[in-house]
Amino acid sequence: MTTRQVSTTTQPETKIRKIVLVGNPNVGKSLIFNALTGAYVTVSNYPGTSVEVSRGTAKIENKAWEIVDTPGMYSIIPITEEERVTRRILLGGEADAVIHVVDARSLERTLSLTLQLMETGLPVILVVNILDEAKRLGITIDLSLLGERLGIPVVGAVMKRKTGLNGIRQAIAQIYPARKHFDYGAQMEDDISGVTAKIHGAYSLSRRSIALLLLQRDDEIIQLVKETEGEKFPELEAHLKEKIFQRRGSLQMDLSVERKNIIAMLLAGVLQVTLAGGESLIQRFGRLTLNPWAGLPILLVVLYFGLYQFVGVFGAGEMVDFFEGVLFEEHFNPWSERLIREFIPWPLLQELFVGQYGILTLGLRYAIGIILPIVLTFFLFFSILEDTGYFPRLAMLLDRLFKLIGLSGRAVIPMVLGFGCDTMATMVTRTLETTRERIIATLLIALAIPCSAQLGVIMALLTPVPGALLIWVLSLGMIFILIGYLSSLLLPGQPPAFYMEIPPLRLPQLSNVMIKTYSRMQWYLLEILPLFILASIILWLGQISGVFDLVIRGLSVAMRGLGLPAEASVAFVLGFFRRDYGAAGLYDLQTQGLLDPRQLVVAAVVLTIFVPCVAQFIIMVKERGTKVAIAILLFVSVTAFVSGYLLNQLILATGLI
Repeated sequence: MTTRQVSTTTQPETKIRKIVLVGNPNVGKSLIFNALTGAYVTVSNYPGTSVEVSRGTAKIENKAWEIVDTPGMYSIIPITEEERVTRRILLGGEADAVIHVVDARSLERTLSLTLQLMETGLPVILVVNILDEAKRLGITIDLSLLGERLGIPVVGAVMKRKTGLNGIRQAIAQIYPARKHFDYGAQMEDDISGVTAKIHGAYSLSRRSIALLLLQRDDEIIQLVKETEGEKFPELEAHLKEKIFQRRGSLQMDLSVERKNIIAMLLAGVLQVTLAGGESLIQRFGRLTLNPWAGLPILLVVLYFGLYQFVGVFGAGEMVDFFEGVLFEEHFNPWSERLIREFIPWPLLQELFVGQYGILTLGLRYAIGIILPIVLTFFLFFSILEDTGYFPRLAMLLDRLFKLIGLSGRAVIPMVLGFGCDTMATMVTRTLETTRERIIATLLIALAIPCSAQLGVIMALLTPVPGALLIWVLSLGMIFILIGYLSSLLLPGQPPAFYMEIPPLRLPQLSNVMIKTYSRMQWYLLEILPLFILASIILWLGQISGVFDLVIRGLSVAMRGLGLPAEASVAFVLGFFRRDYGAAGLYDLQTQGLLDPRQLVVAAVVLTIFVPCVAQFIIMVKERGTKVAIAILLFVSVTAFVSGYLLNQLILATGLI
């Protein structure tokens, strides 16, 4: 095993240097990020994608560092959108150094990415996390010897207890630019050096790393090199094609074998595995969540206590009663009406702020009084589940069921996100591997997945009516499975393959849960709250122009066909601006005594299936194209009214309610 030194250019001291956190999903990157930066961070989508990247600042030995928490990555050759974003961050010159976070229990497998990161020429710090669980499994690691052999700082950590944080800080403070890489066999090195010699442009990664990616026919790198090399690219391309042809079918395998041999030498005497004791209680429970006979009842318990009791009863019930009933109806609305009518003498403008569709009396009341408590409880519940590592288990558990509707278990992530926000879930469908999967997932999210605010309001409305919530759930479940199954038969393409890393089940960390919830609530207030205000303005304009009344009169005909009062058409119009807006409209109708139990159930089913909100539709156009988005819009609208008509007739005939 030989090594070579690779020099990189140091950055000016005046520039805030950037540390990029890289690693597989569920290895503790976010825990390290939160510990280094605290709660004052920004979370935003990487430009041109739906993938979130978190950024924060840390002060280490009186120097400021920007810390970037990237999505999960298994290899520097990207497969998923998340891996592609992480690689683009490295390619874009954002990284002055890389912290590679690995799971101590799978060190042998994850060191391959460490070698790839070292080849980039960037300074690398290796953080071996989750040492406590590795120890319970009988795994011991000589971190000092591993660091000596790798030639980079190696820090052991148990980040859920912040053990190792000081070591990470010291390693960052002592980062130096010279790092080594490991040589492969003579033939592989000859191929690499041949390609490297013909690379002349400037890149954020080392020429060796670029050469390896070119030899592996990485399309994004080939395009980057073509643009950078200009007129010199044809010579490089010809040499590259010759080398690829000579090693056709064997280069990837040869490279994998070479890296495994290096890892074996690195870990000889470093990694020791002894027979561990029996499974812990949480390990046994984690295994049960993957067993269909135990996993499905566990899922039902989670949904009952998490979604129904916590989000539905507490969030949509008790918290909404206080926020909407006490704070707004008793205090804020009367105060704001007096204030506006005192200082604004024009009735038309008074209507804009405190009228039937006023910014204050409707927009803020819906957004803060009705929706905010529900979103808060859902995001808290979602963050707890996410921090335990339950979602990958849920994906594995439901993979076989999802195969029936043309999806893999991976689709459970956007589906679950849809219960938070359908717009966000639609964006996340791009992480699915095939266009067929993305279209099916987008359709099902638009059709039968209520967002958290809509879900909470509907649960609060239906829970007091015996049997109503069960009918609503069964109706949506049947539509979800039927439409998904038919879509899988009609849309061309092969059933998707599925692979997902299963992390250990852990107890959630309070600080991590609170930071994630805070970030998502910040997103809601900054991104969604303005839409409620905009919707109020549009409704006000529609009201004074007469357009709104015209649309309502048109929908009133459909309402009569569904056995609903004409006033229900207002909720459906509101639902196009925000689905939760529409649900809140039903809430108003129910409190006014305009809906009996049968009408309430029918309205809830139709409104849930009815057209996606305008924000979701815009994202559908962006992600799936205009034709597909319009086709989905028309299909779900027809399905909503047909389903509502059939359900209404069934209830009338059977007297279910």
